[in-house]
Amino acid sequence: MNNKPSSDVYEMIDVHDIEEKHTIAVLVDNDFGVLARVVGLFSARGYNLESLTVSEVDKEKNLSRITIITYGSEAIIEQIRALLERLIPVYEVCDLTVESPHIEREVALIKVVGDEDQHIGAMKLADRFGARTIDSTPTSFVFELSDIPEKIDKFIDRMEAFGIKEVCRSGVTAISRGTKSLTIDEI
Repeated sequence: MNNKPSSDVYEMIDVHDIEEKHTIAVLVDNDFGVLARVVGLFSARGYNLESLTVSEVDKEKNLSRITIITYGSEAIIEQIRALLERLIPVYEVCDLTVESPHIEREVALIKVVGDEDQHIGAMKLADRFGARTIDSTPTSFVFELSDIPEKIDKFIDRMEAFGIKEVCRSGVTAISRGTKSLTIDEI
């Protein structure tokens, strides 16, 4: 018996309908309400924000950079990009996933509470993952790990066995590799 789907099934799947993760960088004015407008754009259309980080990147020009991780089909990502580009305080939008090789990082703080045996195992695991101990008491440790989100996920999953009490994650930041950059020369 042949369990292979008929070719009709493959013809029905449109590559443009496949949802993929995208990392979008947005350069905006560092003004009151700008972040709310960006978030509102997503919530009004039912798009999910997997991760959102924002920080001032240029004091003189009063600019902030927003890094957004979202999932969507090619058409949805194009719509998100077009909507972002039309917002008045937005200077530049870059889909790093499509436009250039890039580096992503996230910072996580993980608090482990337990007995001495758990601490020894947690310390060994942290060392293997490259996590730093930034606080310790006789009954707890706080580890800091900066890496790609998938590696942080693995670290947290494995650390569960040692008594995780609390996790705090920064959200993803990302930057293009090479000479490409998201900057404004003149405003």
